Amino acid sequence: MAGLITALEPQRRRGGERVNVYVDGRFALSLDATIAATLHVDQEVNAATLARLADDDERQRALNAACLFLSYRPRSAQEIETRLRQRGYSTDAIAAARARLDDWGLVDDDAFARYWVEQRQTFRPRGAAALRAELRARGVKAEVVSSVVPSGADESEAAYRAGRVRLRGLAGLPAPAFRQKLGGYLQRRGFNYAACAAAIDRLWAEVGAAADDDA
Repeated sequence: MAGLITALEPQRRRGGERVNVYVDGRFALSLDATIAATLHVDQEVNAATLARLADDDERQRALNAACLFLSYRPRSAQEIETRLRQRGYSTDAIAAARARLDDWGLVDDDAFARYWVEQRQTFRPRGAAALRAELRARGVKAEVVSSVVPSGADESEAAYRAGRVRLRGLAGLPAPAFRQKLGGYLQRRGFNYAACAAAIDRLWAEVGAAADDDA
């Protein structure tokens, strides 16, 4: 297709964020408003120009999608790339979006890993093994994981806080069942044996003390 741009019409349902481009009175393509702003009515375009505009638009849409994805919480580089692939963006568009995000300092796996660990330990405590597995699953490099989740750290306090969440469901159980169920719960959350044992002893002591007070 080649000819003259005869109309540039903002899409009302998209709040003007996208613009329909008409060439010789016929719809040619829709573009992000920032890209359409470079065009004008009576401008001559050809097939190569339209193809370039379509590529520019895909890169912009991929960038917009990545920014929206990041608006909810920090993401690892792999999470962003996976989401964009799932949305059907081309390899070139994804690479362009990543480059722009890198320029803006919005993709930082070190910062993401620290954020992830902090959020987990504050709201949903996990052991080191689980944290490492979660970060690796999100594409964080091994050296970054090791620096954020060092080996040999004391996990007993985190295991205790994680175990407290389960106390209500374990109330009234005899000691063996209490220990077995709570131990399984903590192990599934990646806590090591020593941390599990310390947390279970501490929590059982609290349950026993509460039972004595009720009696």
